[in-house]
Amino acid sequence: MIPLLRAGDKTRSLKEIRVGVIEDPNINAANAGGGEFYVTTGLLQKANDEQLRGILAHEIAHDDLGHVAKAQVLGTGLNLGVILLEQVIPGSSVITPIAGTLVGRAYSRSEELEADQRAVEILQRAGYSKDVMIDALAWVAQSSSAGGGGFLSTHPSTQDRIAALRQLK
Repeated sequence: MIPLLRAGDKTRSLKEIRVGVIEDPNINAANAGGGEFYVTTGLLQKANDEQLRGILAHEIAHDDLGHVAKAQVLGTGLNLGVILLEQVIPGSSVITPIAGTLVGRAYSRSEELEADQRAVEILQRAGYSKDVMIDALAWVAQSSSAGGGGFLSTHPSTQDRIAALRQLK
């Protein structure tokens, strides 16, 4: 992980980086912002080094791009919008969470594609091929029953993500 962190755009001291392990058999990882990352025991037990490298590069890319901070601002804005709309149209707060979820998830889908592309840049700066990211996504798709995508998904389909990465130089 250290070579990937050094290849990212955000310069953080290694003392600022926190990695937590969550007891969960599912393959997953997350970026909590501010140099804080989480991986599941399922990921650590099932992934090989290259697969783990690709997944971590993706999470570091989210940090590089400030996606967690943007999501927090979006969430605050959506909550304020619900409060204001309720003042204008009493009872509207019943349906506004659905709209907020759809707006937030569309925002998240574009961020996932952006993070995939930045992950490739990070991997290449660290001396790895973009194939590390493509292979990691293919492994995740093969290892999990859901391929992502769909109307209420936060992630584009894995096949769409792989196709986008293959287009990169």
